[in-house]
Amino acid sequence: MGTQGNDSNNVETLAKQKEIDDWLPITSSRNAKWWSSTFHNVTAMVGAGVLSLPYAMAHLGWGPGVVILILSWIITLYTLWQMVEMHEMVPGKRFDRYHELGQYAFGEKLGLYIVVPQQLVVEVGVDIVYMVTGGKSLQKIYNLAQPNGKYIKTTYFIMIFASAQFVLAHLPNFNSISMVSLAAAVMSLSYSIIASGASISKGVEHNVDYGPPSSTTPGKVFGFLTALGDVAFAYAGHNVVLEIQATLPSTPEKPSKGPMWKGVVFAYIVVALCYFPVALIGYWVFGNKVKDNILISLEKPTWLIIVANAFVVVHVIGSYQLYAMPVFDMIETVLVKKLHFKPSGMLRFVSRNTYVAFTMFVGITFPFFGGLLGFFGGFAFAPTTYFLPCVMWLAIYKPRRFSLSWYANWICIVLGVLLVVLAPIGALRSIIISAKTYKFYS
Repeated sequence: MGTQGNDSNNVETLAKQKEIDDWLPITSSRNAKWWSSTFHNVTAMVGAGVLSLPYAMAHLGWGPGVVILILSWIITLYTLWQMVEMHEMVPGKRFDRYHELGQYAFGEKLGLYIVVPQQLVVEVGVDIVYMVTGGKSLQKIYNLAQPNGKYIKTTYFIMIFASAQFVLAHLPNFNSISMVSLAAAVMSLSYSIIASGASISKGVEHNVDYGPPSSTTPGKVFGFLTALGDVAFAYAGHNVVLEIQATLPSTPEKPSKGPMWKGVVFAYIVVALCYFPVALIGYWVFGNKVKDNILISLEKPTWLIIVANAFVVVHVIGSYQLYAMPVFDMIETVLVKKLHFKPSGMLRFVSRNTYVAFTMFVGITFPFFGGLLGFFGGFAFAPTTYFLPCVMWLAIYKPRRFSLSWYANWICIVLGVLLVVLAPIGALRSIIISAKTYKFYS
């Protein structure tokens, strides 16, 4: 009798668990196609960071800049492949969330402590930066369309951008934002082409200078460090890759890693087509006078720059949602599983609106685009993108010492740790300098 009772309780618990999983945004739908993973990855990767790459090149210089760009592309493609492989390394189990993989690699509690804070800093950080980016792009459109119009504060434009997020935040899961993500991916490719094309059309600036923007030694050093963070920010897609892969169907005969890797390869081709032309052509045209957002440096033709900024707005609307979805999943998991709230539309409405309002408030209060990119890029993006997958690979697969895999992973770890240590230092200086002359809510 007792055994039957236990079985009944287990069945009831599993049924309740399945009901919750079917409601949570990451695990509620698994019928995506490989091409949806392509544009989710493009949207996650090719964001506002691409617009800062010419500025990063100005601080890095031709030689180091090109080497760092190429190295970052290779290293992050390698670590992304590792994550795709590790998604279903345990037969019959899927690691649908970054922290679940971390828990398997480092232990139940330690895995959470290592991964969740970093992942949250990345995802919330991106959303804050995208609030600023979306608002400033809207402001740029207004200023170009109405050169003699009344001055409107950046604050109001950020609030206008946030209004779209308050609506889209209620799409339930990754699959439901597929069309938003597709539009965002197309926009990212489009504004990258415009940034490169408009730069070529403008031609090299008169008396262009490719020396460091700063004339002082501290300025050169800190600028170089900030630029490292800018590059790290540009390669941020790893933080949502397991969550994207969770949307794909999987069977023992046809595991999800096949279509996922296909999508990743296509996405990385698009990344190369966007990043390298924008970074190299933008720096070639403007030299060390390039702004931290290449579209701000480009003023003419006016209509084209307005279109490009409109594309940026559409892209960051979609990209915001892509990075917000895992955060929504974490919030809703805690509310339902830990605090035992009943899964409901009202719970989702309140929790998601609160999150959007929080990112809007922080974005309005600290709209330092360049400094934010470098700080978040170095502080959290580098670990989760450049070397945390390598540490987990070494912990789980334990490749033979001094083998090619062992060397490759340790090289990535050393380079990633250097990024984490160095990049935030320069970015903090940039933020402090900006803060000295900044008026709140201006």
